[in-house]
Amino acid sequence: MSWEEKVERDFMRILKNSFWIGLLMLAGCERELTDDFIPFTTFPDIVLNLSLPENISLQTSGGYRQLSSGGVRGIIVYRIDVSTYAAYERNCSFRPNEACATVDVHSSGLFMIDSCCGSSFNFVDGSPTGGPAWRPLNRYRTQLSGSNLTITDEVIN
Repeated sequence: MSWEEKVERDFMRILKNSFWIGLLMLAGCERELTDDFIPFTTFPDIVLNLSLPENISLQTSGGYRQLSSGGVRGIIVYRIDVSTYAAYERNCSFRPNEACATVDVHSSGLFMIDSCCGSSFNFVDGSPTGGPAWRPLNRYRTQLSGSNLTITDEVIN
């Protein structure tokens, strides 16, 4: 076998091995579509008086408030428009049983993020917009009556 044939054979072997290594790496980067069940806990209705100073951020569209009560790890309340509010579970939907799987509002105020896994979620419906999460955050039923916003433990998504 000539030197050129040996080089060609070795090159093809390297190329073939590189293909399989690349394929394995690609398969390892796919989203994990199996995951732990998202925990749920009942809680008494939460009534927020929107005219109180602690709820001033909820008086304008795009405003939000993080609550430490309700849900498994608390609730994020977001005002979509003049009469529509969304209330999301702060327990991340990706590997929700991990100790750090808590969602907060990003410092920009434009989306929600779990700094543990890096998943981000939109305010419109709680759907993931980045990171490994593939399920939306649990969204709780809200009802506006006058200046009172009631959040129940009924999951609506």
